[in-house]
Amino acid sequence: MDITLRQSWVALRLLIVMTVVLGIAYPVAIYVVGRAIPGTTNGSFVTNASGQVVGSALIGQNFDGPTWFHPRPSAAGKGYDPLSSGGTNLADDNPDLVKSIAAANATIAAADGVAPASIPADAVTSSGSGLDPDISPDYARLQATSIAKARHLDVAKLLALVDAHVTGRILGFIGEPRVNVLELNLALEQMR
Repeated sequence: MDITLRQSWVALRLLIVMTVVLGIAYPVAIYVVGRAIPGTTNGSFVTNASGQVVGSALIGQNFDGPTWFHPRPSAAGKGYDPLSSGGTNLADDNPDLVKSIAAANATIAAADGVAPASIPADAVTSSGSGLDPDISPDYARLQATSIAKARHLDVAKLLALVDAHVTGRILGFIGEPRVNVLELNLALEQMR
């Protein structure tokens, strides 16, 4: 048998084996594992007390009014648009960014009755994706007093609710502690 023909036959057999292993067996195995582990597929949907899907744990959404915890600002489209994900792409010294941060800082200080210097950075800056569902525990605690006043709740109970929803660092050292705003607001709704 000619060497070229023999090498072609080996290559064809390798192609068939790799197609079966990587094109069929591997995707089927990943699908089965993904379906077997709860909460890893299907969009990380969050449901309310009556079982209705109200959002995703992975995509932020806006909450209006003084009775809700507010997320980070969003630069995605018209706000939290998953089809238009992205940050502002403005440099730290860009006049437009500096102006928008100063305006957001003044608005939050007035709404929550706090000193502008005490406002955490995540309260006035958007995330890289513009879809971040989480805020820092400091920002959640900062909002607690004004929300408690608007809802006629005890501030200590609201702070305890915030502390109960703080998620720590992954594996104890990756990332920062955070609070999922949607889940916190669902728990807040249950306090009524």
